[in-house]
Amino acid sequence: MTLPVIIDCDPGHDDVFALWLAAGHPALDLLAVTTVGGNVPLEHTSRNARIALTVAGATGVPVAAGAAGPMTRELSTAEWIHGENGLGGPELPEPAFPLDPRGATELMADVIAEASEPVAVIATGPITNVAILLRDRPDVAGRIHEIVWMGGSTERGNVTPYAEFNAWVDPEALDLVLRSGVPFTMVGLNVTHRALVTAEVRERLAAPATRTAAFGDELLEFFCRTNDEVFGLPDGPLHDPVAVAVLADPGCVEVVRTRLDVELVGTETVGATVVDLDGMLAREPNAHVAVGLDVDRFWRLVETALARLA
Repeated sequence: MTLPVIIDCDPGHDDVFALWLAAGHPALDLLAVTTVGGNVPLEHTSRNARIALTVAGATGVPVAAGAAGPMTRELSTAEWIHGENGLGGPELPEPAFPLDPRGATELMADVIAEASEPVAVIATGPITNVAILLRDRPDVAGRIHEIVWMGGSTERGNVTPYAEFNAWVDPEALDLVLRSGVPFTMVGLNVTHRALVTAEVRERLAAPATRTAAFGDELLEFFCRTNDEVFGLPDGPLHDPVAVAVLADPGCVEVVRTRLDVELVGTETVGATVVDLDGMLAREPNAHVAVGLDVDRFWRLVETALARLA
């Protein structure tokens, strides 16, 4: 049995690997991709998603553009990590197929409504599109198997001391999704910072010598360099594929059921994810939160998936 999935993303180097893991893993059936303004503006994320699928030979997956920015805030981007076009490093080919004429919300709603079984949504950027879907199309909420989101942290942030980038860009969207009642899993920096792209990992991922592997190696060269310059992390953490791994190989990521909220105001804390691991607030648990990663198993997962692609 395969699990049907939609990926909502803002490529971004690590989003590309998340797309490739979903496209190449036999346990998942990638039905659609939607894009959001996040790491870079929507124009680039929508092009980059199609480039990622083009390189991997997965050109039959529809891609639709969604929200250009957050629900109530101005968009802040991350060119300082991903480069001006979002995929700094390699020379980018032209996408082999156009954007779907539907917007992200319409494409997601159609795919979810038409699927023969509930569909999982994996979000690897600001969760704006998913929030808009749940707000405008509540009729499809019951057909969503689960929402898995890469964002937040049980510890420190990466754009402010307390906030992770995806949560910080659109905390109102995250709050709406958390209040929806749809099953939700957060995969935060506390876990994704263990998925480090070491020299050994890069060698393994490049080993198939396919078009995908070669393109990915160029992406990782740039991504590791900027992570070293900005965060002092020469082995850049490949955040987004960890969210895909939650569904592709559930034993790879350890999760706990707990209470999760997000700060919507605060001079220094807006966008911070409040993860009540010890039940101190005595609130009803509303989410699963990732707390552990089998690192070797994760990289085997990514390596095997990439080797299946063009």
